[in-house]
Amino acid sequence: MSIADRVKDIAAGARRASITMARLSSGAKDAMLIAMADALVAASASLIAENAKDLAAGREKGLSDAMLDRLMLNDSRIRGMADALREVAALPDPVGSVDGMRLRPNGLQVGKMRIPLGVIGIIYEARPNVTADAAALCLKAGNAVVLRGGSEAIHSNLAIAAVLKGEMNRSGIPEEALSLIPFTEREGVLEMLKQEELIDLIIPRGGESLIRFVVENSRIPVIKHYKGVCHIFVDASADHDMAEKIIANAKAQRPGVCNALETLLVHRETAATFIPRIAAALSGLKVEIRGDETVCALAPMATPATEEDWGAEYLDLILAVRVVDDMDQAIEHINRYCSLHTEAIITSDYANAQRFIREVNSSTVLVNASTRFADGGQLGLGAEIGISTTKLHSFGPMGLEDLTTKKFIVYGNGQIRN
Repeated sequence: MSIADRVKDIAAGARRASITMARLSSGAKDAMLIAMADALVAASASLIAENAKDLAAGREKGLSDAMLDRLMLNDSRIRGMADALREVAALPDPVGSVDGMRLRPNGLQVGKMRIPLGVIGIIYEARPNVTADAAALCLKAGNAVVLRGGSEAIHSNLAIAAVLKGEMNRSGIPEEALSLIPFTEREGVLEMLKQEELIDLIIPRGGESLIRFVVENSRIPVIKHYKGVCHIFVDASADHDMAEKIIANAKAQRPGVCNALETLLVHRETAATFIPRIAAALSGLKVEIRGDETVCALAPMATPATEEDWGAEYLDLILAVRVVDDMDQAIEHINRYCSLHTEAIITSDYANAQRFIREVNSSTVLVNASTRFADGGQLGLGAEIGISTTKLHSFGPMGLEDLTTKKFIVYGNGQIRN
């Protein structure tokens, strides 16, 4: 059987299984996820053995230490995967919930009910824990899922999927509801992206190049998140102690993640006192500053910024810093260079805070808090499948509800339309 036929066969099986998943009770889904969690822990030794094959191949290919660390499984990380499944099982089930019921003048009662999306395709890189996390969220929301992990984690992903599918089988749930593309050729991804009649949504998780490849080749709607160019604006009224603490956290706690700070904007009225202070604090954290003329004059350790710096996602201990004349210029800069991910204002002025929230149109906008809170778990979703920077069908961190859609439901008593 060709790769194209195998992928279509996998997607068709997922479509058939999605009908069963949509009918499953919350109790049945939760029991399945808890059994999966227990099975992962019980299979730790075999999972680590399979993971060792991926690590050995990664070392031969010259993968970086950071990439090898992302790839590695150990007892602690497997327990973490199991805990994540249990957390998803404990979340409220969105499927079947009804809201917005209203009575029409003709006596019809009209509302909306949450239903699964159907079949979700997840394309991801490196980290094998995504296999369990993504499967759990999709299945809890009543969907079937087709997974295609990176070639560097193929043995780990297949082993994890086998454990999860075994518990589905034991629970009487069709194991085709969780499918993993078992080969690493890029043709498999391309064929997956052609299955618009069988797969309802594609969610890519990885670097910008992967996401652009998926968007350019997919016939299926794609949740996009190219990069995180996150901004903080220090308003004239900002508390400097608060601002320093927030900026240090946003930039230096984990610089390699998409919700890390990449550009700092400082109001001109406060620049003379705040720029030297924050530059010294960031230099102490080994952050390289790239600034405009005013920043370079106030902070001798800064190097001149170029036009490319304003739109850069560094994912490193580098920060672009600009002094702006006022709120108008700050908002104009953000709306020009942002990636619609996360922006924050530090201010003591309520009116300015409200204006910033209204006029900055990124998926997460914060007042007096670190950009690092742009995360599903931190925002109360319990868990997230990823972050969307496109406004359809979801915007921002995506949890269980975002893996469902709504249908209209109508109750009548014999009404006909005139």
